[in-house]
Amino acid sequence: MVKRIRIGVRTPPCRPAHELAEFATTVERAGFDTLYVPDSQTLWRDAFLTLYAAALSTSTLTLATAVSNVVTRHPSVVAGLARSIDEVAPGRFILGLGVGHSSVEPIGLPPSKGAELRGGVDQIRRLVRGEEVRYGDAVAQLRDARPDGVPIHVAATGPRNLRLAGGIADGVILLSGVAEEPLTRAIAAVREGAEAAGRRFEDIEITVSAHALVTDDVERDARIIKPIAAAIAQRGGGQALAAAGIDVAVPAHVPEVVPDLVHAEDWDHAVEVSSRWISDADAVAYARSFGLFGTPAEIVAQIRATQELGVTGIFFQHVGSWDLPDALVTSVGAEVLPLLAEQH
Repeated sequence: MVKRIRIGVRTPPCRPAHELAEFATTVERAGFDTLYVPDSQTLWRDAFLTLYAAALSTSTLTLATAVSNVVTRHPSVVAGLARSIDEVAPGRFILGLGVGHSSVEPIGLPPSKGAELRGGVDQIRRLVRGEEVRYGDAVAQLRDARPDGVPIHVAATGPRNLRLAGGIADGVILLSGVAEEPLTRAIAAVREGAEAAGRRFEDIEITVSAHALVTDDVERDARIIKPIAAAIAQRGGGQALAAAGIDVAVPAHVPEVVPDLVHAEDWDHAVEVSSRWISDADAVAYARSFGLFGTPAEIVAQIRATQELGVTGIFFQHVGSWDLPDALVTSVGAEVLPLLAEQH
């Protein structure tokens, strides 16, 4: 009997909250465990309001931020929001936190440092449980607390933040995709952080995010991933790409793509621009190594391979930022999840 892995899907809150709430019911009916919503205030609607609406329209679906931060939102504000969602969806909310790149950079603020994130996690955890937290001369305490708290998962990429997450979080969200070599390194760093903090690594949820597409022709369809691969190279991820045989240099700014490669408003245009650096062969290599691209059987095999490395959850991503992942939810729900269920 193969241990069950939790499967989620990420959707940008690119539509009004009531439409996202309706979409959440579709995700729940399709058999997914978790709906992840990113928190980037200049790009989309509010993540927490979206999840609150989704909480009211669902009954079993776990709801998570992927991710919020403690720069644009004070820890006491995050605690109040987390408490409010868990109140209407008891035991179904996960607070995902990170350094805040897509929230802070558009407004000229730096991502949070390790000490700030560590302190924020501690404050939020204590406040949600109803404990007192001192801020200078003031002492804050939430009313109507959630004594059991809410799970806090920390998103991390670099070794330092991975170790930090292993030391403080209930779960870690890995942004390295499913490629074996970088995934193995990331999990090892989480384990190192957990052990240094005197924690059991086995108690930490390990969730991996991966762009995905159910297809019987990866060579034909992989080109849609080019902007993602280009953005990784752009952000200093050359070492990870090299593991898949991709060796490229991408300028720090690509002004033709608005607002940026990952969140391009015109994805087809972003694909064409990214083709300057990412070849068709590179796209196929990236899709097969880092993503969940392939037939349902191939995707299930990839998921099982991550489990062997210690992964306890995966969430699927489509490449769009301005549309809902309807096709991905339909194809994964109809073809991948039943195949996974057969192996439990």
